[in-house]
Amino acid sequence: MTAVPFGVQVACESRSSTGDPDDRTRVAPTVHCAVTQGIGPQGRTAATTEEEHVRDLIEQVLFTAPGERVNRPGFGTGLLQMVFAPNSDAIAAALQLTVQGALQQWLGDLIQVESVSAEAEDAMLRVTVQYRLRSDGQRRTAELARRV
Repeated sequence: MTAVPFGVQVACESRSSTGDPDDRTRVAPTVHCAVTQGIGPQGRTAATTEEEHVRDLIEQVLFTAPGERVNRPGFGTGLLQMVFAPNSDAIAAALQLTVQGALQQWLGDLIQVESVSAEAEDAMLRVTVQYRLRSDGQRRTAELARRV
């Protein structure tokens, strides 16, 4: 092969007439960055597994108040504000529907929500979400707690 001067265009024969990528095309593995930013053991941005990443995303959706994010004013559930609301079956049902709707809206491409339950004890809010990861179909449970 001969050297080509800088700035000269060279026509090359195409290996594929179908537009499909060559068999040698590399696919990079998916890296999930930790939601809580930090340095990992190798001195790089901390990474997590897919399961931990989805759990972190669920926590973000649940504990973010609508209007808290500038470019996504509808993101979140308002769950923390409901702790101070009067307790009744109607409010509990509305809260459950709100949380399930928000999870489906923002994470519907990653998970299928099966059930949501929330309990307020003193200054602690506990939320349990049962879901299936769409990537493997296995049932998982995320138990989250936040001091209010």
